[in-house]
Amino acid sequence: MTATLYSYWRSSAAYRVRIALNLKGLDYETVPVSLVDGRHRSDEFRARNPQGFVPYYDDGNVATGQSLAIMEYLEEAHPVPPLLPPDPADRAFVRAFANLVCCDIHPLNNLRVLRYLEAEFGAGDDAKHAWYRHWIEEGFAAAETLAVRHANRGVYTQGDLPTIADACLVPQVYNARRFDLDMARWPRLAAIDAACRELEAFRRAAPEAQPDAP
Repeated sequence: MTATLYSYWRSSAAYRVRIALNLKGLDYETVPVSLVDGRHRSDEFRARNPQGFVPYYDDGNVATGQSLAIMEYLEEAHPVPPLLPPDPADRAFVRAFANLVCCDIHPLNNLRVLRYLEAEFGAGDDAKHAWYRHWIEEGFAAAETLAVRHANRGVYTQGDLPTIADACLVPQVYNARRFDLDMARWPRLAAIDAACRELEAFRRAAPEAQPDAP
């Protein structure tokens, strides 16, 4: 069967998985699940994913949410081309970098958190933008330092082949630019992002290229 990816065009978590699927050269069907109109909270979607989150991936062998779990599954089920380097220490670095984005930056800035800040604490747009920028700035400061330490390894976060780390970084840079953060403050991250966006796999995964993009 053709794999199905339940996705939303601007979801950075879904964006990561699209990048990974494209880098692997895997075919998949996209089923849009709008986070704006609440379709992700529908009984129909929660019957698949009780968390009500995107992405959700189903290829007939596995059906699961959580972007990092999906990418790790793709790596194990389809090991060529690899999204993790061969050396165990380098693999640990890639995983740590990916978790920095996926666990420490992104969850604080996703749509449900921003809506909660507004509904429960009366946060206006300025306050929400300040919150958003703070957590990206803090996370990117650490990510820049880590990326600089590995800059001699290649053009990407770790080496001359894109990895899961790059699949996680590029969507977060996209979000940073949406909120008017100047990537010149983090030149190594900006350089990695630019190198990635030269690749067709990243271009096809971009939010503007998705069927549900406005």
